[in-house]
Amino acid sequence: MKNTILTFAEAKRNGTKLAMLTAYDYTMAKLMDASGVNGILVGDSVGMVSLGYRDTLPVTMDDMVHHTKAVAKDVGNALLVADMPFMSYQTSVRDAIYNAGRLIKEGNAHAVKLEGGRETCPQIRAIVDAYVPVMGHVGMTPQAVNMFGGFKIQGREEASARKIMEDAKAVEDAGAFAVVLECIPAQLAEIITRSLSIPTIGIGAGKSCDGQILVYADMLGMFEELTPKFAKVYADIGGQIRKAFAEYVNEVRRGEFPSPDHAFTLPDDIVKKF
Repeated sequence: MKNTILTFAEAKRNGTKLAMLTAYDYTMAKLMDASGVNGILVGDSVGMVSLGYRDTLPVTMDDMVHHTKAVAKDVGNALLVADMPFMSYQTSVRDAIYNAGRLIKEGNAHAVKLEGGRETCPQIRAIVDAYVPVMGHVGMTPQAVNMFGGFKIQGREEASARKIMEDAKAVEDAGAFAVVLECIPAQLAEIITRSLSIPTIGIGAGKSCDGQILVYADMLGMFEELTPKFAKVYADIGGQIRKAFAEYVNEVRRGEFPSPDHAFTLPDDIVKKF
């Protein structure tokens, strides 16, 4: 069944867990969609995973439109959500509506995701009023990495925990259909999940969330620069890729590849004419 914001809401009511992954290109998105994931997020994490940045801040709207368009080409079952990058919505409500519209019109996304709590509620409300579904994102918000002093768990003190709870509720009240809870204590995530009527999608927030999301490169062992505690490695694809590359290089150097099975030939009578 095609996943939509309505099926996400139904999953919350029924207690059915939602599974999401990030994707940044056509090939990976096609594999994910066939696996049965409920949602695919074209995250601004593309900046770190695919573009080599140290954080997500340099990612542009053009980057996001480009990668979202590629992912959207063969996603038939998953809900496709696209991140709004740093400074694409913080500057004004007008900018937020315009840039959200680009991700829908040009990128063919089904919904957009914004980071932040109460401070981004005017943008969330305006985007939803423009008929674009919005997923919220509170807790450790990567676009605020410089304010946090790094990628650090949030909500361990009473004041910050209370703020995250209030932010999650504010995002719901502003019209978001779901909210990501990132890098917060599991107990806090459980309390927030029980208090909201919209689904919570956890990443480093424990098992009580209504769903989970992981960066595909983390769960496949392909991104060694940063290995989050919350990212379970389901397969060491990174190791297998390195092994395959090395085997290819060695076979080329030894003259073993290409073999006759991987080459094209001329009939002997034509060869003799040369």
